[in-house]
Amino acid sequence: MLGGGQLGRMFCFAAQALGYRVAVLDPDETSPAGAVADRHIRAAYTDENALIELARLCAAVSTEFENVPARSLDFLGRTIPVSPSGRCVAIAQDRLAEKQFIRSCGVPVAPHLALESREALDVLSDEALQAVLPGILKTARLGYDGKGQIGVATVAQVREAHASLGHVACVLEKRLALAYEVSALVARGADGRAQVYPLAQNSHVDGILAQTVVPPLWPSRRRAQRSRLPRRSVTSGCCASNFSCFRMARWWPMKWRHVRIIPGITPSTPARPASSNSR
Repeated sequence: MLGGGQLGRMFCFAAQALGYRVAVLDPDETSPAGAVADRHIRAAYTDENALIELARLCAAVSTEFENVPARSLDFLGRTIPVSPSGRCVAIAQDRLAEKQFIRSCGVPVAPHLALESREALDVLSDEALQAVLPGILKTARLGYDGKGQIGVATVAQVREAHASLGHVACVLEKRLALAYEVSALVARGADGRAQVYPLAQNSHVDGILAQTVVPPLWPSRRRAQRSRLPRRSVTSGCCASNFSCFRMARWWPMKWRHVRIIPGITPSTPARPASSNSR
Protein backbone atom coordinates (compact mmCIF):
# COMPACT_ATOMS: atom_id res chain seq x y z
CA MET A 1 0.00 0.00 0.00
CA LEU A 2 1.33 3.42 -0.97
CA GLY A 3 0.18 5.89 1.66
CA GLY A 4 -0.11 5.46 5.40
CA GLY A 5 -3.14 7.53 6.43
CA GLN A 6 -6.39 6.53 8.12
CA LEU A 7 -7.85 5.00 4.96
CA GLY A 8 -4.75 2.85 4.61
CA ARG A 9 -5.17 1.84 8.24
CA MET A 10 -8.73 0.65 7.52
CA PHE A 11 -7.39 -1.25 4.50
CA CYS A 12 -4.81 -2.97 6.73
CA PHE A 13 -7.46 -4.09 9.21
CA ALA A 14 -9.72 -5.42 6.44
CA ALA A 15 -6.90 -7.28 4.67
CA GLN A 16 -5.46 -8.74 7.86
CA ALA A 17 -8.91 -9.98 8.90
CA LEU A 18 -8.92 -12.01 5.66
CA GLY A 19 -5.48 -13.44 6.43
CA TYR A 20 -3.36 -11.15 4.25
CA ARG A 21 -0.14 -9.47 5.32
CA VAL A 22 0.26 -5.79 4.40
CA ALA A 23 3.31 -3.67 3.68
CA VAL A 24 2.94 0.11 3.74
CA LEU A 25 5.27 2.63 2.11
CA ASP A 26 4.96 6.04 3.74
CA PRO A 27 7.61 8.58 4.80
CA ASP A 28 5.89 9.40 8.11
CA GLU A 29 7.27 7.40 11.03
CA THR A 30 3.97 7.84 12.89
CA SER A 31 1.63 7.09 9.98
CA PRO A 32 -1.67 5.46 11.10
CA ALA A 33 -1.39 2.62 8.57
CA GLY A 34 2.30 2.07 9.22
CA ALA A 35 1.55 1.55 12.91
CA VAL A 36 -0.61 -1.52 12.19
CA ALA A 37 0.97 -2.84 8.98
CA ASP A 38 3.03 -6.02 9.00
CA ARG A 39 5.85 -4.01 7.42
CA HIS A 40 6.32 -0.23 7.29
CA ILE A 41 8.82 1.05 4.74
CA ARG A 42 9.66 4.60 5.81
CA ALA A 43 10.77 6.33 2.61
CA ALA A 44 9.65 8.87 0.04
CA TYR A 45 7.11 7.71 -2.51
CA THR A 46 9.69 8.37 -5.22
CA ASP A 47 12.50 6.36 -3.58
CA GLU A 48 13.25 3.66 -6.16
CA ASN A 49 15.03 1.38 -3.69
CA ALA A 50 11.99 1.51 -1.41
CA LEU A 51 9.69 0.81 -4.36
CA ILE A 52 11.82 -2.18 -5.37
CA GLU A 53 11.61 -3.49 -1.81
CA LEU A 54 7.82 -3.03 -1.80
CA ALA A 55 7.56 -4.93 -5.08
CA ARG A 56 9.74 -7.73 -3.67
CA LEU A 57 7.53 -8.11 -0.61
CA CYS A 58 4.12 -7.85 -2.25
CA ALA A 59 2.01 -9.78 -4.73
CA ALA A 60 0.06 -6.62 -5.68
CA VAL A 61 0.06 -2.91 -4.82
CA SER A 62 -2.65 -0.28 -4.37
CA THR A 63 -2.76 3.26 -3.01
CA GLU A 64 -4.91 4.80 -0.29
CA PHE A 65 -5.29 8.21 -1.98
CA GLU A 66 -4.86 9.75 -5.41
CA ASN A 67 -2.00 12.16 -4.69
CA VAL A 68 0.86 9.67 -4.69
CA PRO A 69 3.19 10.16 -7.69
CA ALA A 70 1.74 8.40 -10.73
CA ARG A 71 5.28 7.62 -11.88
CA SER A 72 5.84 5.54 -8.75
CA LEU A 73 2.81 3.42 -9.61
CA ASP A 74 4.08 3.05 -13.18
CA PHE A 75 7.49 1.99 -11.80
CA LEU A 76 5.88 -0.69 -9.64
CA GLY A 77 3.64 -1.76 -12.52
CA ARG A 78 6.64 -2.98 -14.49
CA THR A 79 7.04 -5.97 -12.19
CA ILE A 80 3.81 -6.54 -10.20
CA PRO A 81 0.07 -5.86 -10.58
CA VAL A 82 -0.86 -2.30 -9.58
CA SER A 83 -4.39 -1.00 -9.14
CA PRO A 84 -5.36 1.73 -9.72
CA SER A 85 -2.86 2.22 -12.53
CA GLY A 86 -0.55 5.20 -12.79
CA ARG A 87 -2.55 6.39 -15.82
CA CYS A 88 -5.78 6.46 -13.85
CA VAL A 89 -4.18 8.27 -10.90
CA ALA A 90 -2.48 10.81 -13.19
CA ILE A 91 -5.89 11.84 -14.52
CA ALA A 92 -7.61 11.95 -11.14
CA GLN A 93 -4.94 14.05 -9.41
CA ASP A 94 -5.11 16.93 -11.92
CA ARG A 95 -8.45 18.71 -12.33
CA LEU A 96 -7.52 20.07 -15.77
CA ALA A 97 -6.56 16.63 -17.10
CA GLU A 98 -9.64 15.20 -15.40
CA LYS A 99 -12.05 17.57 -17.14
CA GLN A 100 -10.41 16.93 -20.52
CA PHE A 101 -10.78 13.18 -19.99
CA ILE A 102 -14.41 13.46 -18.89
CA ARG A 103 -15.30 15.52 -21.96
CA SER A 104 -13.47 13.03 -24.20
CA CYS A 105 -15.96 10.43 -22.92
CA GLY A 106 -18.85 12.56 -24.15
CA VAL A 107 -19.94 13.50 -20.63
CA PRO A 108 -20.58 17.19 -19.83
CA VAL A 109 -18.68 19.20 -17.24
CA ALA A 110 -19.54 22.56 -15.67
CA PRO A 111 -18.59 25.76 -17.53
CA HIS A 112 -15.02 26.58 -16.50
CA LEU A 113 -11.78 28.30 -17.39
CA ALA A 114 -8.25 26.96 -17.04
CA LEU A 115 -5.97 29.41 -15.22
CA GLU A 116 -2.62 27.67 -15.55
CA SER A 117 -0.49 30.67 -14.53
CA ARG A 118 -0.56 34.36 -13.67
CA GLU A 119 0.05 35.13 -17.34
CA ALA A 120 -2.89 32.97 -18.40
CA LEU A 121 -5.15 34.91 -16.05
CA ASP A 122 -3.80 38.29 -17.18
CA VAL A 123 -4.72 37.69 -20.83
CA LEU A 124 -8.33 36.82 -20.01
CA SER A 125 -10.83 39.65 -20.35
CA ASP A 126 -13.19 40.62 -17.57
CA GLU A 127 -16.04 39.46 -19.80
CA ALA A 128 -14.56 35.96 -20.12
CA LEU A 129 -14.19 35.67 -16.36
CA GLN A 130 -17.65 37.08 -15.70
CA ALA A 131 -19.15 34.30 -17.85
CA VAL A 132 -18.24 31.69 -15.19
CA LEU A 133 -19.17 33.77 -12.13
CA PRO A 134 -20.21 33.30 -9.45
CA GLY A 135 -17.87 30.38 -9.20
CA ILE A 136 -15.26 28.43 -7.28
CA LEU A 137 -11.53 28.77 -7.89
CA LYS A 138 -9.90 25.37 -7.37
CA THR A 139 -6.23 24.42 -7.47
CA ALA A 140 -5.61 21.95 -10.28
CA ARG A 141 -3.59 19.68 -8.01
CA LEU A 142 -3.48 18.69 -4.34
CA GLY A 143 -6.91 20.07 -3.49
CA TYR A 144 -9.47 17.74 -1.91
CA ASP A 145 -12.20 17.77 0.76
CA GLY A 146 -12.64 21.51 0.23
CA LYS A 147 -8.92 22.32 0.42
CA GLY A 148 -7.50 24.63 -2.25
CA GLN A 149 -10.95 26.03 -3.08
CA ILE A 150 -12.14 29.63 -2.81
CA GLY A 151 -15.61 30.94 -3.62
CA VAL A 152 -15.54 34.01 -5.89
CA ALA A 153 -18.29 36.31 -7.12
CA THR A 154 -16.45 39.12 -8.91
CA VAL A 155 -13.53 39.47 -11.31
CA ALA A 156 -11.53 41.27 -8.61
CA GLN A 157 -12.10 38.37 -6.22
CA VAL A 158 -10.86 35.92 -8.86
CA ARG A 159 -7.60 37.82 -9.23
CA GLU A 160 -7.17 38.16 -5.48
CA ALA A 161 -7.92 34.48 -4.88
CA HIS A 162 -5.49 33.34 -7.57
CA ALA A 163 -2.76 35.48 -6.01
CA SER A 164 -3.52 34.05 -2.54
CA LEU A 165 -3.02 30.54 -3.97
CA GLY A 166 0.40 31.51 -5.29
CA HIS A 167 -0.68 31.76 -8.93
CA VAL A 168 -0.54 27.96 -9.25
CA ALA A 169 -2.53 26.21 -11.97
CA CYS A 170 -6.25 26.47 -11.16
CA VAL A 171 -9.71 25.82 -12.54
CA LEU A 172 -12.35 28.53 -12.27
CA GLU A 173 -15.64 26.62 -12.26
CA LYS A 174 -19.10 28.15 -12.48
CA ARG A 175 -21.30 27.58 -9.43
CA LEU A 176 -24.52 25.80 -10.43
CA ALA A 177 -27.80 25.06 -8.66
CA LEU A 178 -27.40 21.49 -7.41
CA ALA A 179 -30.52 19.32 -7.42
CA TYR A 180 -28.89 16.11 -6.20
CA GLU A 181 -25.79 13.94 -6.61
CA VAL A 182 -25.37 10.25 -7.33
CA SER A 183 -22.25 8.10 -7.20
CA ALA A 184 -21.31 5.25 -9.53
CA LEU A 185 -18.76 2.59 -8.63
CA VAL A 186 -17.28 0.29 -11.26
CA ALA A 187 -14.90 -2.62 -10.63
CA ARG A 188 -12.99 -4.29 -13.45
CA GLY A 189 -10.96 -7.46 -13.22
CA ALA A 190 -7.66 -8.18 -14.93
CA ASP A 191 -9.64 -10.20 -17.49
CA GLY A 192 -11.49 -7.05 -18.58
CA ARG A 193 -14.88 -7.98 -17.15
CA ALA A 194 -16.55 -5.05 -15.38
CA GLN A 195 -19.21 -4.88 -12.68
CA VAL A 196 -21.28 -1.74 -12.10
CA TYR A 197 -22.53 -1.40 -8.54
CA PRO A 198 -25.98 0.11 -7.81
CA LEU A 199 -26.08 3.89 -7.98
CA ALA A 200 -26.19 5.75 -4.67
CA GLN A 201 -27.79 9.15 -4.10
CA ASN A 202 -25.92 11.51 -1.76
CA SER A 203 -27.18 14.28 0.49
CA HIS A 204 -24.87 16.95 1.90
CA VAL A 205 -25.12 19.32 4.84
CA ASP A 206 -22.78 22.34 4.80
CA GLY A 207 -20.67 20.70 2.09
CA ILE A 208 -20.20 17.45 4.04
CA LEU A 209 -21.73 14.12 3.02
CA ALA A 210 -24.56 13.39 5.48
CA GLN A 211 -26.51 10.52 3.93
CA THR A 212 -26.24 8.02 1.08
CA VAL A 213 -29.34 6.20 -0.18
CA VAL A 214 -29.39 3.07 -2.38
CA PRO A 215 -31.23 2.88 -4.72
CA PRO A 216 -31.39 6.60 -5.56
CA LEU A 217 -34.62 8.54 -5.06
CA TRP A 218 -34.47 10.23 -8.47
CA PRO A 219 -37.15 9.54 -11.14
CA SER A 220 -36.92 6.07 -12.71
CA ARG A 221 -36.21 7.46 -16.18
CA ARG A 222 -32.94 8.86 -14.88
CA ARG A 223 -31.67 5.36 -14.15
CA ALA A 224 -30.90 4.84 -17.81
CA GLN A 225 -27.65 6.80 -17.43
CA ARG A 226 -24.81 4.66 -18.74
CA SER A 227 -21.54 4.37 -16.88
CA ARG A 228 -19.29 4.83 -19.90
CA LEU A 229 -16.99 7.25 -18.07
CA PRO A 230 -16.09 5.04 -15.09
CA ARG A 231 -15.80 2.06 -17.44
CA ARG A 232 -13.25 3.92 -19.56
CA SER A 233 -11.45 5.19 -16.45
CA VAL A 234 -10.57 1.75 -15.13
CA THR A 235 -7.93 -0.58 -16.57
CA SER A 236 -8.36 -2.95 -13.64
CA GLY A 237 -9.51 -2.18 -10.12
CA CYS A 238 -12.20 0.22 -8.89
CA CYS A 239 -13.23 3.72 -9.90
CA ALA A 240 -15.89 6.01 -8.42
CA SER A 241 -17.58 8.84 -10.31
CA ASN A 242 -19.95 11.42 -8.86
CA PHE A 243 -22.77 12.62 -11.13
CA SER A 244 -23.96 16.05 -10.00
CA CYS A 245 -27.46 16.77 -11.27
CA PHE A 246 -28.47 20.38 -11.72
CA ARG A 247 -31.63 22.30 -12.40
CA MET A 248 -31.73 23.25 -16.06
CA ALA A 249 -29.96 26.54 -16.73
CA ARG A 250 -30.13 28.84 -19.76
CA TRP A 251 -26.69 27.82 -21.01
CA TRP A 252 -27.77 24.17 -21.31
CA PRO A 253 -29.46 23.44 -24.67
CA MET A 254 -31.47 20.42 -23.51
CA LYS A 255 -35.09 19.75 -22.66
CA TRP A 256 -34.57 17.65 -19.54
CA ARG A 257 -35.69 19.00 -16.22
CA HIS A 258 -32.29 18.17 -14.73
CA VAL A 259 -28.88 17.89 -16.36
CA ARG A 260 -25.97 15.78 -15.17
CA ILE A 261 -22.31 16.69 -15.03
CA ILE A 262 -19.39 14.96 -13.37
CA PRO A 263 -17.18 17.03 -11.05
CA GLY A 264 -14.53 14.35 -10.76
CA ILE A 265 -13.43 10.74 -10.66
CA THR A 266 -11.73 8.86 -7.83
CA PRO A 267 -9.61 5.72 -8.18
CA SER A 268 -10.75 3.55 -5.29
CA THR A 269 -9.42 0.88 -2.96
CA PRO A 270 -11.35 -1.48 -0.67
CA ALA A 271 -10.73 1.07 2.09
CA ARG A 272 -11.98 3.94 -0.05
CA PRO A 273 -14.87 2.93 -2.30
CA ALA A 274 -15.86 6.54 -3.01
CA SER A 275 -15.23 10.12 -1.99
CA SER A 276 -18.41 12.02 -2.50
CA ASN A 277 -17.45 15.52 -1.40
CA SER A 278 -13.77 15.63 -2.36
CA ARG A 279 -13.99 17.29 -5.75
